Amino acid sequence: MRGFIPSLFAVSALASPVSLTSRAAKGIYFLLAGDSTTAPNGGWGDAFLSTTVASGSSGHNYGHGGATTASFRSGGDWAKVTNDIGTYKSTYDVYVTIQFGHNDQKANSGVTVEQFKANLLKFAQETTSAGGAPILLTPLTRRNFASSTSNVTENLVEQRSATIDVATNNNIKWIDLNLVSMNYVNTIKKDAASKYNLAANDWTHLNTWGGVVFSRIVSDLLVEKYGNIFTPATKANSTLSALIKAGKPA
Repeated sequence: MRGFIPSLFAVSALASPVSLTSRAAKGIYFLLAGDSTTAPNGGWGDAFLSTTVASGSSGHNYGHGGATTASFRSGGDWAKVTNDIGTYKSTYDVYVTIQFGHNDQKANSGVTVEQFKANLLKFAQETTSAGGAPILLTPLTRRNFASSTSNVTENLVEQRSATIDVATNNNIKWIDLNLVSMNYVNTIKKDAASKYNLAANDWTHLNTWGGVVFSRIVSDLLVEKYGNIFTPATKANSTLSALIKAGKPA
């Protein structure tokens, strides 16, 4: 994460006040596409919109429990996203966060890794065609700790790598939520990480406070990597950000 800071400062210094004011005046409309780890009642998405998005910007959480990159399209959720791009693009700069992997990786999903990559790319291309801007997110870590290492079991490796490949090979904005969220829970360890569980033995989904913590990671990563775009549209929480960066339970 720290590797991005110097270049971001340089970009911010060079950006004209006019361009930043223009973006702030127009605001950003965030459309969140993803599975249950983005969705209401278990994901980070609602907290992202309610605690990190600044006045003048807004959004909608279309995260859907159980969704794969295939079912999100076939079930009609993706059509709602692209329709909203058309609705809001004249008033806002529309950005679509796209985070999948938890269900695509399951043996019964019917989605291979190559299909997963193709589906992500198609989402991104259609976002651009509709007048929005895509941001690919590697999937939020699960918090299942291995007794042998006392660290999280890295069981989304292929989906993380596939997401990064699609983004870097096609010049699409992206953030590595998987790596940063995994490093954080590895640092605070199991007992502290359990405080974010939606239910006692649910090491995937987030309770209300867990949503706040991990949406802060999403927001901070966006600002850290693309600050000229997202700083005017987001609210800082220096106390929470400092705890996360220091690897302390929040």
